[in-house]
Amino acid sequence: MSIKFITNEQLYEQVIVPVATAKQFVWIGTSDIKDLHVKHKGSILSFLAVLDSLVKRKVAIRLLHAKEPGPNYKKSFDKYPGLWKAMERQLCPRVHFKHIVIDGKVAYTGSANLTGAGLGMKSPNKRNFESGIITTLPDFIDQIMMQFDEVWMGKFCKQCGRRDYCDDPIL
Repeated sequence: MSIKFITNEQLYEQVIVPVATAKQFVWIGTSDIKDLHVKHKGSILSFLAVLDSLVKRKVAIRLLHAKEPGPNYKKSFDKYPGLWKAMERQLCPRVHFKHIVIDGKVAYTGSANLTGAGLGMKSPNKRNFESGIITTLPDFIDQIMMQFDEVWMGKFCKQCGRRDYCDDPIL
């Protein structure tokens, strides 16, 4: 069991690459989401292709984000009809945390959004300066999962001060 502080290029290798190894579930929380690209099985492709390969293996995917993604993401998403039905998605304009949990065994929390400049394979000259923590410590993972799940289940919806900006309220 461990906890490591990681930055910049390490985020891609230690957070995004392991997503493809998930066996049961992946939870992703991000405020911004774009069509980031990754290296996968010798090719460079949309991260959505990786998620699509996971749902084909019956890995559950939850995506929680703050705003609707842009046109490039939507165009890419349209190529993966398996994701339309299998990937659960919630929108909450107050989400600002960045979490990725893989099978409840590995978790990331930090500053990087699910974008090319945050977690994708951008070159060092085009990458954001990001940092975060990756851990296998069960107590730490439980706390990350609890925060994610509270938002996912709508715990804060009824008293939310941003309800007017929420196009698709959870509750």
